[in-house]
Amino acid sequence: MPIVGFAAISLSILAGPASATAQEGQKGQIHIQKVCPSTTFTGANGSYCSVIVSDQAALPISTKIYYNGLPAVKEGEKAFLDSPVVLYVATTDWAIGRCTVNLANAQGLCIVTDGVGQLAGFSARIDVRIDFATGVTYWDGTYSFSPLPAR
Repeated sequence: MPIVGFAAISLSILAGPASATAQEGQKGQIHIQKVCPSTTFTGANGSYCSVIVSDQAALPISTKIYYNGLPAVKEGEKAFLDSPVVLYVATTDWAIGRCTVNLANAQGLCIVTDGVGQLAGFSARIDVRIDFATGVTYWDGTYSFSPLPAR
């Protein structure tokens, strides 16, 4: 599997443009599509994919998903991509997580654990499916915005 194909594992998450406070307690389904062209996803740390479709306003189109921890891990004839990720919307709006994808069957899982700015309190469990023929990666799952602790 070429690294470009993995890049297709793009995250697509959109959340409303409301403030983090207004988003607290929200939860539901998330559907994202991303692409990983060879110009931005080289397989090196810091490579990224771009969201092209999102139903979460907090993760709009053009959100970048940065990968670190490449290359793929080999287990016999099977290869897995396992990488920390940063979902980057802006300098003050981003979230962190981890994605693991079985490149043999083009399926995987991403877990987003928290963020800052508009993504503070954001978490998600996302099933990943890569379409190597089109270069599009589909992220479908559930998300929630947890109340932030008092400071």
